[in-house]
Amino acid sequence: MARVHLSGELRQLAEGATVIEVDATSVVQLIDRLEDRFPDMKGRLREGIAVAIDGEVMANADYLPLGPESEVHFLPAISGG
Repeated sequence: MARVHLSGELRQLAEGATVIEVDATSVVQLIDRLEDRFPDMKGRLREGIAVAIDGEVMANADYLPLGPESEVHFLPAISGG
């Protein structure tokens, strides 16, 4: 199962959990399962959030595969100018 690390507002929306194990094979599936488990997260993980998988920040990560030992972090997206 992928290990999802949460901080800040996302942690609050997940009842204070800092790490959650989720059985998912892609980022979009992981987000769907997190939203099912924590309805207050609905929509919060789809916009304005960057995804890091195994230490690498990924662009357009929705359909990237996750392995059984993947570490996933959701980060506020930072825009440059």
